Amino acid sequence: MAHSHDHSHAHGAANRARLWIAIAIIGAFLLVQVVGGILSGSLALLADAGHMASDLIGLVVALVAAVVAARPATDRQTYGYRRAEVLGALVNGVILVVVAVSVAVSAVGRLLTGAEGEAHEVQGVPMLVVAVLGLLANIAAMLVLRGGAKDSINLRGAYLEVLGDLIGSAFVIVAAIVIVATGFDAADPIASIAIAVLIVPRALTLLRDVMHVLFESAPADTDVAEIREHLLGTPGVVAVHDVHVWQITSGSPVFSAHVEVEPSVFESGSTGALLDELGGCLAEHFDVAHSTFQLEPAGRAGREQPQHP
Repeated sequence: MAHSHDHSHAHGAANRARLWIAIAIIGAFLLVQVVGGILSGSLALLADAGHMASDLIGLVVALVAAVVAARPATDRQTYGYRRAEVLGALVNGVILVVVAVSVAVSAVGRLLTGAEGEAHEVQGVPMLVVAVLGLLANIAAMLVLRGGAKDSINLRGAYLEVLGDLIGSAFVIVAAIVIVATGFDAADPIASIAIAVLIVPRALTLLRDVMHVLFESAPADTDVAEIREHLLGTPGVVAVHDVHVWQITSGSPVFSAHVEVEPSVFESGSTGALLDELGGCLAEHFDVAHSTFQLEPAGRAGREQPQHP
């Protein structure tokens, strides 16, 4: 368990460093993108700048959540503050949805204005230059965050924001090329709508994952029936019930169960060895480092109310 604790702290420190670097990259380029959007008259570029601003806010939220999550457990917060990472991901998901809706509304408004003969002129070359620089900035930030995105739902939210902005920059580049080559200014709001459409599914996926953690659902890759079968295969175990599997935050599964055992386990004083074996089974086969077992004599489940699987 000590190794797991140290490993978690190392991951946390590395993730905080990743967030600091990504914030510096995104923050440094945001001003350039806003100025470029104003000078070129590109809604797509300003939409991308708005998305990048949401990236920056999301990264700051993720950093604050990571710092709070690193605080040690107390008698009041017995699991510590790691759930703060989930709340940070929740805020990021909401920001993504708000940005997507705002961008779509603005783009549709500009398309309707153009259809009425009030075309909005867009400077394609400045738009293209700034979009290319934005793409490079997003690639750099994405590569920095990528290493921690698999282990932390908080960092995954930040990573998805930057990834969405990277795709958005690619759409802006395509729109700018179309405008420079053909003068078709409607490519600008069309690109904005495409950016919004791409943002929403990722935001909803992130929010779904957040809800799974907050509702204490079993992790998606956890088969409770398989875990129960493994435990029942342990010598001395008769039955397993009241099984619960949930996550404090992504990558931190917690397990508890009532385990009925043969009388000989209590008579021989081998309960400690059995608990070690059960915990080792979960850690080795299911990557569950925190498990709690209540050992009971065989037949105990029938006298418990209410009963759970």
